[in-house]
Amino acid sequence: MANTIAEQNKELVLQAFDTLFNKRDYEAAARFWSDTYIQHSAHIEPGREGLFDLIRSAPDTLRYESGIVVAEGDYVILHGRFTGEGRPAARIAADVVRIEDGRLAEHWDVLQDEATEAESKSGRPMFGDRFAA
Repeated sequence: MANTIAEQNKELVLQAFDTLFNKRDYEAAARFWSDTYIQHSAHIEPGREGLFDLIRSAPDTLRYESGIVVAEGDYVILHGRFTGEGRPAARIAADVVRIEDGRLAEHWDVLQDEATEAESKSGRPMFGDRFAA
């Protein structure tokens, strides 16, 4: 059974995030991100190089873990967790990526520090089905 465009786009974005954030393979990552990549995140310099420079400057312990992945048409939304940034708390992200010609062309995100069980008024974790250890 052939993959739908949405399924292909989800796999593309998951591979791209793993290649950049976890493997730190910038040469391979450049094949995933468009040369004309548009960055909407306020904390990241413009373009693909702005993103790559941010990751180059991050600690080697930085890791990305994906959770829920939803795709429709040219858009993929990831709910994920960034750890190992040297911050007091992991960051939970909702990343929205637009795909064009098989490459990541545009990005928006919303980031929030991950709450501990003691901090969670809902009593529920922000990522996955249990609180981080």
